[in-house]
This record gives sequence, structure tokens and C-alpha cells, in this order.
Amino acid sequence: MSETPMNTLQYRFDGPEDAPVLILGPSLGTTWHMWDRQVPELTQQWRVFRFDLPGHGGAPAYPAGSVADLAERLLATLDGLGVHRFGYAGCALGGALGIELALRHPERIASLALIAASPRFGTADEFRQRGVIVRTNGLDPIARTSPDRWFTTGFAAAQPAITEWAVQMVRTTDPGCYIAACEALASFDVRSQLSGVAVPTLVLVGSDDQVTGPAEARTLVAGIPDARLAVVPGASHLVPVEQPAAVTDLLVRHFSTAWQPAYDSTTGQMAIVAAPAKPVLAAAPPQPAPIAEIAPAVVPPQTMGRPDPYDAGIKVRREVLGDAHVDRALAQADEFSGDFQEFITRYAWGEIWDRPGLDRRSRSCVTLTALVAGGHLDELAFHTRAALRNGLTPNEIKEVLLQAAVYCGVPAANSAFKVAQQVIREETTPTE
Repeated sequence: MSETPMNTLQYRFDGPEDAPVLILGPSLGTTWHMWDRQVPELTQQWRVFRFDLPGHGGAPAYPAGSVADLAERLLATLDGLGVHRFGYAGCALGGALGIELALRHPERIASLALIAASPRFGTADEFRQRGVIVRTNGLDPIARTSPDRWFTTGFAAAQPAITEWAVQMVRTTDPGCYIAACEALASFDVRSQLSGVAVPTLVLVGSDDQVTGPAEARTLVAGIPDARLAVVPGASHLVPVEQPAAVTDLLVRHFSTAWQPAYDSTTGQMAIVAAPAKPVLAAAPPQPAPIAEIAPAVVPPQTMGRPDPYDAGIKVRREVLGDAHVDRALAQADEFSGDFQEFITRYAWGEIWDRPGLDRRSRSCVTLTALVAGGHLDELAFHTRAALRNGLTPNEIKEVLLQAAVYCGVPAANSAFKVAQQVIREETTPTE
């Protein structure tokens, strides 16, 4: 066990001190105990290192808002322990962390296993919406529905103790850290970078995973040069818990046969090793169709030496309003309105919303007040959604509208309350 400074992670070791280190990374909402049933066999060959995400499993609640931040905290923890090279297996968010490490710090990774992982987890809107629900209702709604996402129906019915364990594990997570982890997944997208993963990789997925299923696994295998696929039948998202023996067997086979030797700084060379043995639970995957990418907007050349704010603007606009809203607005633009869409992206979002002088919560408060004053109820609706995404609670939005009632007039605020109330109901009602 460990005492945990802000820039490191809570961890534990199991296994012989002189064995090579194998790291097991957890999924969002879980603790290192999700790997309990793998540890006895893995520790026969490796020194197993497990860690908790911030605010999970009683770890200190120092939120990390990006996968890169989590990777740096993990490396800082390992550096403090003198661990420089290791194998890594991660589930879901833990898998994203493994990809990040392999892309940014390949010299540290000897071998990689990605479980229930994806180069992009759903959409940014989905995870930011989950953050709105947690901020408004706490973690209980997410906790109660976690078994539906994590396990097959048959397993959940047959294993009530494990199902209840899963619910309590989520319920006791720090809400702020859970929301920050959702933000980390919302911004994670390495689809165009998979060819840069240069370590032997096992991609492992449950056949019935409805969160990051076989399709996402095949995308990883198609993009990572030295990757093999294993599909575990009868398992959903939290496959190490649902099918522990199959997962353990696959991890042992992979890390026993595909452990890349360290880079030799004296010769500048790396030994060539044989390709890893093909996993037993899946045939070679078919090549998926290429992922469609939206071409970047054509923007005028930079003038007067200033960076063009369009790219920053479209990024901020998507983060604040959501991909669905922005895609809809851009899709509806034609020759008549296209210039206006480019104008507001470049100047409203790239110049003003991206300025560092106010945080986004403050800008949402100002924007809501201005829209009430102007009677712009359509814009008030989607900026109420944006305010929730930016971290304002329904009570804080209510206070903004009460303040606006004093200075903008009761009739304007009355209409605003009706719009905001409807939006808040839609956005904060948990889906069962």
C-alpha cells in the first residue's frame, strides 16, 4: 500500500520483488480489486503492480481531467519506485492509459494488453452528459445501472454478490473524480495514431460487450501493427471479472511470449524477437472498413502573423455545446449561412470563449444573463445545456436566472425559467 501525493497514484504490489513488473490498470468506476482473481497466477511470473484511479477505492480525490494526466501520474509513481520498464494490461479507461503510454513513452513498455478498450470511447457528448447527471444526482443512478453495462444478464442474475459489489464500488467513488474521468474519456481519440503503437499488443474483448465491443477491438487490431485479437465468449464489458480464468490464461500466454527486450543505449539497437503466438480464442479478424473522417474546414490563410482562431474555435464550440449540436448547425449551413457559421466559430468561440480571463463556468453565467436580457430563448435552451456541461448545477442556473429577473425584468426571466426548467429536466434525468 502507499501514501499518495497529488501527482502520483495509490498503488499496491503483489509477487516476488525480483520479477519483472506487470501493471494492471482499472476501468472507470472500479478499483484494483477488479483484478483480484488474476493475481494468484500472474504473480508466479511477475511482480504485479495495481493502482486506483483518483477518488476510486479510497484514493485521494485529486481529479485528473485527461488520459495524458493519468499517464504522467502513473509514470511519476513508477519513477519514485525505481520501475522503468514494465508490461501493461488495462481495461477500458485503463486500456486508454495503456495506449497513451505506448504512444508517448514506448521505451517504458515491454508488452501491452488492451481489454474492453477503444481508440475512441463513444462520443464526447455521451461522457459529458454522464458528468451532468452525476453532478446533479450524484453517483447512485450510475451505480445502479453499472451491472447492466458491465455484465451479461445471466452472470448478473447468477452472481448477486458480485453485482452488489459492483454497485457499491461505483457508489463510493468520489463524484468529482468520476466526472473528471468522464472528461478524460470524452477527449480521448487516438484513431489516427494507432500505427504509432510499436509494442506487441493483445486486444481482448468480451463477445457480448455493448460498451466497447468486438467492432472497436477490430479497429484497434487493424490499426496497431503488431496486434492480435482474442474474443472471450460469454462476457460483457468487465471481462476480467466475468470470465477470470479465460482472461488470466490469455494474459499469461501473451506476456510470456511477447515481452519486447529493452532498448540498448550502448549499441543503439534492439533485439529482434519472434512474433507473438496467435491467441486461441479468436481467428484472425477481418479488416474493418476505414473510419470515415470529416475533412477539416477550409479557412483563409493566416494574416498579420496571428494564428487563425478557427481551429481553436471549433474545438471549444464542440466542448461547450456538444458534437451533436455543432454537427447539426454545420450540416444545415449552406451558401447563404455558411459564412455566418464560420464567423461565429472563429470570433465568438475562437476569440472570446477561448480567452483565459474567465473560466467556462463564468462565461456560461454571463451568456445566460445576456440571453435573458435579449429574449433569445432558442439560444437560451442550448446554452443552458452548455452551462450544465461547463459545471454549473441546476441550483446555480436558478440563481443566475433570479439575478437576471432583478436586472432584466420579471417577464423575461419568467420565459427563461420555463425554457431552462425543461432543458434541465431532459439533461439531468437518469436513463434507466
